[in-house]
Amino acid sequence: MTIIMPKTTTKESDTMSLFKNLKIPLMIILALTFLAGCSSTKAENSGTPDTNISASPVQAIATTTSVTPIPSAVPTASLVPAAEVPQDIPMDKVTAVRIASPLSGWVGGSGWIAKTANGGKEWKIQYAGEGTIHQIFALDDQHAWATIEEDTSLLVTSDGGLKWTKLSQVPNLGFLHFVSLTEGFVASEKTIDGGKTWTKLKIPASIVGDAYFHDKDHGWAVTQTKAGFQVQRTVDGGSTWKTVLSKKSETDLNAIIRSAGVNDAWVELIGDSGMTQTSYSVIHTIDGGSHWQTVIANSTAGGGPAPGFPSDYTDGPNNQGNSPGPLYVVDPKTAYMGGQCMACDKPNSVGWTHDGGKTWVNGKQTFEGFDAELLAIADEQNGWLITTDTINPSVLYTTTNGGVLWNKIYTFATPKKAE
Repeated sequence: MTIIMPKTTTKESDTMSLFKNLKIPLMIILALTFLAGCSSTKAENSGTPDTNISASPVQAIATTTSVTPIPSAVPTASLVPAAEVPQDIPMDKVTAVRIASPLSGWVGGSGWIAKTANGGKEWKIQYAGEGTIHQIFALDDQHAWATIEEDTSLLVTSDGGLKWTKLSQVPNLGFLHFVSLTEGFVASEKTIDGGKTWTKLKIPASIVGDAYFHDKDHGWAVTQTKAGFQVQRTVDGGSTWKTVLSKKSETDLNAIIRSAGVNDAWVELIGDSGMTQTSYSVIHTIDGGSHWQTVIANSTAGGGPAPGFPSDYTDGPNNQGNSPGPLYVVDPKTAYMGGQCMACDKPNSVGWTHDGGKTWVNGKQTFEGFDAELLAIADEQNGWLITTDTINPSVLYTTTNGGVLWNKIYTFATPKKAE
């Protein structure tokens, strides 16, 4: 992608007059032009588009923190425009992905961000700098933010990535999401100026994992006591919290929460681990917590019972893999989740629901890659899966039929340490 500058026109007679006034022979001008054209080099990013497409099918409580504004710790600075970023930077191990549409989206890695406009077949490097891209979030094809792992810097673009600007630092590396161009959240922190400054929101005591705010009023949190865990909800921006679900659990938990509406919440509860296995559950509500649907209940031999369920519970539903992959919520009916089996030859899999969790489908395909599994879903039918590895290249797969079939689209460069 290039920055299009306003064009200026010059009449042919004016151009020839200029050459005469400068007393430069026309043949020399032509020769210099020819040599300049011959000296250009082809941009390389060491990735490989995949032309062989696979055809085999594949799934009211007291609060503990005060409200304090957090100023920007990084001066605003414009980075190199995308049109001037070298294209020979190796696009190696992918650490972040975000989809804006079935054809458009971003990926990032160590010191780079790239964008595609044709579903991942080709990539244009837009940003080159220090640090590992931790997360990318996009409101649409033009507006996106990215966080850097090492110093928590926040990058922003408002022109589709033609220019990325270092805006501030995020207060933590929790899940970053924006609900408008100005209002966004990262865990229990809020911005109303697009990420320049951040304010701490009130959260309940004994929280596990991060709180999730769907908007300025509606939020969710998981807490844990000796009696078990509680799912709590706020409708006043964290001023008060109400327990909407309590379940017994003897295991120390972690929690991941996503929301696709003011009354919608998907709660992933992560339990014990052992023998490369982790037990976990996913529950879902569409009515503010009055009723809950069990989406996944994965008990494992190494990790014990699924959180919130007795040790003899075997009814599932089960996600493929014996440890959780990424959870990606599209809307109140549609969610995808990866699964991993690190003792398997092909550790990665994907499952899904298209009915709010009433039924869970495990895909039939499995994928290589012994590091993080990344998901980015555009809508009910279209999504991206990226598998990563410390030795072998990251690989992009896409689906256009709701997860039934994933096609291999692009193989990224081999990780630097493995070369």
